[in-house]
Amino acid sequence: MIMKKKVPGIVKTDAWLEPVTNDVIARIERYREKLQQIEIHSGSLLKFSDAYKFMGIVYDAESKGWYYREWAPAAGALFLAGDFNDWNPRSHPLHQVGNGIWEIFLDEARYKKSFVHGSKIKVWVEGNNGFLPRIPAYIRRVVQDEDTKNFSGQLWFGKFDWKGDDFTINPEEKLFIYECHVGMSQEKEGLGTYNEFAETVLPWVKKCGYNAIQMMAIQEHPYYGSFGYHVANFFAPSSRFGTPEDLKALIKKAHELGIAVIMDIVHSHTVKNLNEGLNMFDGSDHQYFHPGGRGIHPQWDSMLFDYGKTEVLQFLLSNVKYWLKEFHFDGFRFDGVGSMMYFHHGNGVIDSQYKYFTDGVEWDAITYLQLANKLVHTINRNAVTIAEDVTGMPGLAAPVAEGGIGFNYRLGMGLPDFWIKLLKETKDEDWNIYELWNVMNNRLPGVKTVAYAESHDQALVGDKTIAFWLMDQEMYWSMHVDNQNLVVDRGIALHKLIRLFTISLGGHAYLNFMGNEFGHPEWIDFPREGNNWSYHYARRQWSLPLNPSLKYKYLLAFDQQMIHLMRNRNVLNHEFAVQLNMDEANKTIVFSRGDLVFVFNFHPFSSVPDYIFTVPEQGEYNIVLNSDNKDFGGHGRIDETLSYPAVYNDQLGIFQLHLYVTNRTAIVLSKVK
Repeated sequence: MIMKKKVPGIVKTDAWLEPVTNDVIARIERYREKLQQIEIHSGSLLKFSDAYKFMGIVYDAESKGWYYREWAPAAGALFLAGDFNDWNPRSHPLHQVGNGIWEIFLDEARYKKSFVHGSKIKVWVEGNNGFLPRIPAYIRRVVQDEDTKNFSGQLWFGKFDWKGDDFTINPEEKLFIYECHVGMSQEKEGLGTYNEFAETVLPWVKKCGYNAIQMMAIQEHPYYGSFGYHVANFFAPSSRFGTPEDLKALIKKAHELGIAVIMDIVHSHTVKNLNEGLNMFDGSDHQYFHPGGRGIHPQWDSMLFDYGKTEVLQFLLSNVKYWLKEFHFDGFRFDGVGSMMYFHHGNGVIDSQYKYFTDGVEWDAITYLQLANKLVHTINRNAVTIAEDVTGMPGLAAPVAEGGIGFNYRLGMGLPDFWIKLLKETKDEDWNIYELWNVMNNRLPGVKTVAYAESHDQALVGDKTIAFWLMDQEMYWSMHVDNQNLVVDRGIALHKLIRLFTISLGGHAYLNFMGNEFGHPEWIDFPREGNNWSYHYARRQWSLPLNPSLKYKYLLAFDQQMIHLMRNRNVLNHEFAVQLNMDEANKTIVFSRGDLVFVFNFHPFSSVPDYIFTVPEQGEYNIVLNSDNKDFGGHGRIDETLSYPAVYNDQLGIFQLHLYVTNRTAIVLSKVK
């Protein structure tokens, strides 16, 4: 008797995947086989990911001293050196203990006065590439010498009291995410700190209505201008911004304010640097990475992990657990997922569902991502994982048991790309409302998506934020409230419409990059040789929206009202919006989502005094948000004190409402209960 294989869940919900059913089943089987190997190796996935408690520098209370362990299978010898032995590179050799692991024990009785908190260390590795000082792979703090600019590991034995921190994400509440970068979070021309961020930015986030922050650049990176995406030291929070305890205090305060903290984790690649990173750590090119060209990312000029190696899996999974357990992060945004899943790094042309599973797929990376998601949700079932991916890999945000990869959300990366392309290439009067609708709703049922109109990517030098695309240099000269300027009027109006249109249609969570809520006027340019190492464009000018004489206050006020409305009315809990009216002539779109009705008039100049459109139910409707309100920089043309009755149309068999719909205006209505 031939047993039929069970059809995976993602195939049941998406008929397009039926031809690749066997490939989906193979994905599940590879995951199960790897998980079984891990359980045989360590007993469980949780124990397997405890490597950070064993590797690196660990105090052993029973032995009364410190063990330092390093995995370096191709090395000929390892020596620990630092302040404790006057940087003698040969006096403290490690010895092999099996499986490529080296070890040394430092007795507390002998070293308690020299092997101390704050002192610096390195490990000298003898390999095929010479005898080189390196930073231990599992080190928890790395600091840079101000004079030499060289990085060193630092012993860090600090304590932190997490008592009372029992915060957890409410799975019933949708995420409104404030993407942020600690270093550029202050207005001063210099580095922001964890403490400053906790004191000034967290209350701002709370006031604006966001319930989560997504923190960039946490893992230590040697080049500040990489925005934190060229990580060298995976277990070390960046010392540029303060101590590990400072970061923990920031997270604890966020939790006290009811704000979840999501970490932007980079496991997709790492720096090539020999001095700071993992590249050729044991003298070979294939320790943590694939050998030869396969181990190098051609666009990012960085190294690619070999996700098929047990030790690499353990390093990365241990890193995931470390940030969750030691720092109480509430989840992760995984960087570069599309790059990880394909040998072509998401740059290949994929034109059919079949090719998602067969052409250039890096199966080991997919298995790693499945294991990482399993681990995260085993440690904290309410933790959130978000995939940065533009490839459209099926099952990305579906449970592993159903053939998925296990993420809670995928980033709607096509949305900001669409807005920027539209603003660059298309005149306002040529905007196609059907295209607007289709792009915002282009996602599969059941695939939870983080919608956003712009993130940090659009704010970097070489691109422009939406506000800058709309208003450009006029933002420097025409933002005073008494200054009448048609470019600024158009920019403020469309900035509001684009953001509300995106949040109300584009997904099940929403993301905004720090400062974009008030249309921050300038790009981001980190200190570099080309700008004479200036911090002028690597900061946020919070004083702009707080200045009553400037129009930035209008954009901030609208964003705050928008976020509070969407949260309070649970709009994002509903899978999709319901289209009610599409009017190309007047560039007007009407739809409902949840119990709210949204009316968007994108037309540059056409206002309709008695606009008639369909609503879901009979009754009285009130305006609950109006982008034309003067408090939001509008013209105040719509009377918000009125109630608008929906009347039954006998001929059409529908309920209709009459409303003055002004140009470049968004109106949100709620039925009176």
